[in-house]
Amino acid sequence: MTKFEKKQWLNQLLEHQNVDHIIGQLKEMPTIEVASILKDLPHELIPTYYHAFSIKQRAYILADFPEDEQLLIFHQTEKMTFGEIFEAMESNERMEFYRRLEPEEQINLLPFLHKEVRMEVLELSKYPAETAGGIMSTDFATVMEKLTCAEAIDKVRRDAPSKKMIYYIYAVDQDMRLQGFLTMKDLIMATPETLVKEVVHHNYVASEVSDDRELVAQKIEMYDLVALPVVNQFGQLVGIVTHDEAIEVIRQEQTEDMEKFMGIMPEEDPENYFDTSTLQHFKKRVVWIVGLAALGIISGMIIHRFEDALEKMIILALYMPMMADTGGNSGSQSATVVIRAMALGQINLKQWVKVIWKEIKISAMLALLLAILTMAKVLFLSSAANIPEGFSLLEIASVIALALGTQVITSAIIGTGLPLTVKKFGGDPAVVASPAITTIVDITGLLIYFGMATIFFF
Repeated sequence: MTKFEKKQWLNQLLEHQNVDHIIGQLKEMPTIEVASILKDLPHELIPTYYHAFSIKQRAYILADFPEDEQLLIFHQTEKMTFGEIFEAMESNERMEFYRRLEPEEQINLLPFLHKEVRMEVLELSKYPAETAGGIMSTDFATVMEKLTCAEAIDKVRRDAPSKKMIYYIYAVDQDMRLQGFLTMKDLIMATPETLVKEVVHHNYVASEVSDDRELVAQKIEMYDLVALPVVNQFGQLVGIVTHDEAIEVIRQEQTEDMEKFMGIMPEEDPENYFDTSTLQHFKKRVVWIVGLAALGIISGMIIHRFEDALEKMIILALYMPMMADTGGNSGSQSATVVIRAMALGQINLKQWVKVIWKEIKISAMLALLLAILTMAKVLFLSSAANIPEGFSLLEIASVIALALGTQVITSAIIGTGLPLTVKKFGGDPAVVASPAITTIVDITGLLIYFGMATIFFF
């Protein structure tokens, strides 16, 4: 659906033109597109058009709505009707919505749910949202190994899992302990009298309910799975995490890491940019910005400390920005590479010496190249500058180049070492990334720059 088509739908709904015909056409469209159209209507019109759809369609549309529209529908729908919509949602989406409700709203909803759904909601709500249990779905099919393939197909038909959950069928014993898995293809291709135990795959990958959701997503990605079974401490199958839920987790984690990397306080449930108020954006950014600005006072103190040196050799001031920028870029590059490698499980804390040594070698090559370019730059741009007696432009260019090269190497060490140190103490490496490293590198860069200038010139 193009923006133009969406605008046409909206205009017709707003002007109440051929509403029955429009609703009929919308019912044939993917529910995610319907949700995209309805959410842009004035809030007072959304419930009117929303309730024109079937219960099942309303359940899917509700899942695709932003949080504000979800709560609008919840508050403006009779609880008995909303209970039907809620039950028609997929279990993982149902839990996502349930967690957004206030405790009192959760209690008010429960009496309108069937016992099975109510018990499922209460059971799943025990698991933290950041764990496998918090994102798993209970929409799956199970069979026992002693069944024939024909009996297993009948059992799957009775379980009636949703279409996208039916690819994997899980073999369990009488205590629901996971034994393995098979696919619909395995069942269909086998003869009807073949026992399930003859076609089941016993070599499987699973997660425990307490596993971090990021680890679950990594397993799904690593093993290229459509779904991953989730078991409890007794090995009993309690749910599955689907690949689309894994994609959502990866997206949220990347957003969170990116915000931390840029000094923005992440939210538990990130909203759309325009859905987030100006004040919320301010609150997310102000802590790091103000904190790092306060830390930046140290840079001013260093410059003030070497004010006499700057007055005697004003040429040094011309290349201070280059020192700061180059150091910040070098440190941020190293931090980005290391944090990403840790997130993907490519490196661990035991390899810290190897990681730092590798970054030192890389930064040394960069330092050599940049030092040569810096010397050429100083000789070219400052050829007509006033040089104090007793010094030559070549000497000054050499010291500036040496300082910049040293800054590149130390920045890389800081950019590599800080995330590893934070990880060692149980923190999030992304928190110390770009803004924090840039500020620290600025301070060390000024110390290196003026320190070398003092050693060689004063």
